[in-house]
Amino acid sequence: MTDSQALERKLWKHLHADRTVMLGVEGENGHCRPMTALAEGDRSPLWFFTARDSDLVRRLQQPARAVAAFAAKDHSVFASIEGELHLDIDPAVIDRLWNPFIAAWYEGGKDDPNLALLRFDAGSAEVWLNENSLLAGIKLLLGKDPKREYADKVGEVDLRG
Repeated sequence: MTDSQALERKLWKHLHADRTVMLGVEGENGHCRPMTALAEGDRSPLWFFTARDSDLVRRLQQPARAVAAFAAKDHSVFASIEGELHLDIDPAVIDRLWNPFIAAWYEGGKDDPNLALLRFDAGSAEVWLNENSLLAGIKLLLGKDPKREYADKVGEVDLRG
């Protein structure tokens, strides 16, 4: 039996540490681009700073179905997160999330005319844990079935809060 709360905790832990997702919107034929995800706590939404003149922003004249694919740097957690992406230029959120790394991209600071903020309202995610593939390989060599060990390492997680 999959423990969805444990999967969700691990996903948030790694998202906060690694932050890079491949983000794509419906109608792009699978095209995704690397984006830095910012979260406030362990809950949706995810926020992305980008440029107003980017292809992604041009596509978002209205909210769009989107997917964020995530792989932890140590490859211990993978996720496919579905949701809805909105252009949401909220000055209060910009103030809360602003940091020197974001500032480096916008010469005009928080008031840069090319600054855009995207809100990704995450729905559900499928999460995979890959915590000990070496151990699975050893079990396989010893004639044991490693699939039983992984039965609780994948599952659906509701991220709507």
